[in-house]
Amino acid sequence: MKPINLAQKLSTFHDYWQPRTVGQFNGHDLMVVKVKGEFSWHSHADTDDFFLVQETHLLLIEPTGTPNTGNAATAASRQVI
Repeated sequence: MKPINLAQKLSTFHDYWQPRTVGQFNGHDLMVVKVKGEFSWHSHADTDDFFLVQETHLLLIEPTGTPNTGNAATAASRQVI
């Protein structure tokens, strides 16, 4: 796998709470997201999330296809950058 420059990927967008997929491994998406303010509490009954905080940017690792809110109706669409 090629190294991923997370700072470069984060510089390509400005939206908050809109995760961007930057890679995949073992059936999981590797995502970056910018956050600000509140986000509605939610849960995933069948899986866990992993959040790595870098200032106000997050690195998320979730099984591919997992809705980011736990509900497909309210989830942000998957955007690959």
